[in-house]
Amino acid sequence: MGRSGIILAAIALIIAGCLSAISMAVEDDKTVIGIDFGTSSCRVGFYKDGHVEIIPNDLGNRTTPSWVAFTEDSSSSESPLIGEAAKNQVALNAERTVFDVKRLIGRSFEEKEVQSVMKVAPYKIVKKDRKPCIRIEFKDGESKVFSPEEISAMILTKTKETAEAFIGKKITDAVVPVPSYFGDEQRQAILDACLIAGLNDVTIIDEHMAVAYAYGLHDEEEPVKNILVVDVGDGGTLDVSVLETEYGLLDYLAKNHLGGEDYNQRIMEHFIKLIKNKYGKDVSKDNRALVKLSIEAERTKRALSRRHEVCVELFEHVFQTVTFEELNNDLIMGLVKKAIEEAPRLEKHQIDDIIVVGGSSNVPKVQKLLRDYFDGKLEPKMIVNPAEAVAIGAAVAGHLVIKQRASHSMC
Repeated sequence: MGRSGIILAAIALIIAGCLSAISMAVEDDKTVIGIDFGTSSCRVGFYKDGHVEIIPNDLGNRTTPSWVAFTEDSSSSESPLIGEAAKNQVALNAERTVFDVKRLIGRSFEEKEVQSVMKVAPYKIVKKDRKPCIRIEFKDGESKVFSPEEISAMILTKTKETAEAFIGKKITDAVVPVPSYFGDEQRQAILDACLIAGLNDVTIIDEHMAVAYAYGLHDEEEPVKNILVVDVGDGGTLDVSVLETEYGLLDYLAKNHLGGEDYNQRIMEHFIKLIKNKYGKDVSKDNRALVKLSIEAERTKRALSRRHEVCVELFEHVFQTVTFEELNNDLIMGLVKKAIEEAPRLEKHQIDDIIVVGGSSNVPKVQKLLRDYFDGKLEPKMIVNPAEAVAIGAAVAGHLVIKQRASHSMC
């Protein structure tokens, strides 16, 4: 090789080194946020200096309601109200206030979950291209139809802007956990909503995997460990899974889900039984009564995610107090037992840890039920704030994404 060839080769190496350094610097400067896009509320966090920070919104709250509201004068050029601002005005503007959109996203119009939402939602849900969409009526007869992805994107945009204001730079990357029972269409719909919100590089992971990251199970050095995850969420969903960790590798052994529609049915059955036992009336074949009880079941489910007991109007101005425990005891433990039974070659005594998460997991009775089931030998872990575990795990996963990119850049 001549002198000029050697010089060119040296220059090429210098350029390659500089490009690699620039690439690594860009990756080091990247921030991947973790977003817990929940049915009832959202949380966002990021990994910094060895720990996760949950980012407060502009009101100083660590959680933002997953609510969107349009005013009568709203036009395409005006921004809707998001979060607390939307939720606080629902009494005066119910038909233009949208919530529970996660229960609609990625579903077909005919699905039971969609029909369940339609029974009680104050806003109008219409069919468009076989999908549920939200129609908002404005003044002078003007109306506009929004897809669940578009409404979700409004919430995600607010969450993204909250993170950008706190961190001080533009954010385009995120990790967004979804329930393990979400199918391909629902996962794709979440990705579409993220893209509309300006999140161009999004990693989807299962919520219980995020919980495992939050508890550092990906760093475990033990050969095999079986973890029971019990997720008692807001909005009436119950998820139970059994995870196996082996030297930090995570895998599902079993997972069970009780959705909003199933939860409603359980509450209705409880009401029907109450009426029959206490008042001697069998309303199980009375369609009018069943519609009334269906609406009360949805209202009760919501109320019990916020407080311990609810006063319910069963029929003909007859009221009954219903507690969280009496509706959930058999549901939670039924799912726990089923998950353990379905986990291959696993028995109850082989569960090493219990992790309890979700907005309703702080109810003492839930923790007692689990302790009693395991004969007092296992204590439910709640080291991480159970309401924030998914967001924390998503932020940890975001940090791992950055590390992985950096290692690829070095190669």
